[in-house]
Amino acid sequence: MARKNPNIVITGTPGVGKTTHAEQLARNLGFKHLSINQIVKDEGFHEGKDEELGSWVVDEDKLLDHLESTSLSATGGYILDWHACDLFPERWVDLVIVLRCDSTTLYDRLSARGYKGKKLEENMDSEIMQVLLDEARESYREEIVVELRSDTAEDVEENLERVEMWVEQWRRDNAGGGEGE
Repeated sequence: MARKNPNIVITGTPGVGKTTHAEQLARNLGFKHLSINQIVKDEGFHEGKDEELGSWVVDEDKLLDHLESTSLSATGGYILDWHACDLFPERWVDLVIVLRCDSTTLYDRLSARGYKGKKLEENMDSEIMQVLLDEARESYREEIVVELRSDTAEDVEENLERVEMWVEQWRRDNAGGGEGE
């Protein structure tokens, strides 16, 4: 049975607005927001914390097994929010949104979150070197990867409108029942 709704991955460097976008899109579209970092933490799908970077060392097999057990691949309508995207099988994913942010704005956001030292430096380098955009482009078909700016509240609003229009078009294109649906 074909999915009734697309699945969307929202990725990018910490601080670019992934969760803001994901929560608002989920609310507006009636989708389910999956904060992958929260799932990893809550379900224990990790092998402890990297103390220097302050991030979980993820057990990707356990995480993927858990996600496979959801209706994600069958029904769609999920927004996966995480700083990485390359581990999600392409068969699950209909759109990959890579949020990007001006480095000065990102620096201010990360500093306000208490990032410093190696953690701040690595995240800033990742954004400047467009590591996550390149990862998405290497992992998925070119036509499903979209880079969007997330510097201002206006950017967020424009992005939400754009993605909502894309979802409506996806639904029309994938209705499966022919005309009249």
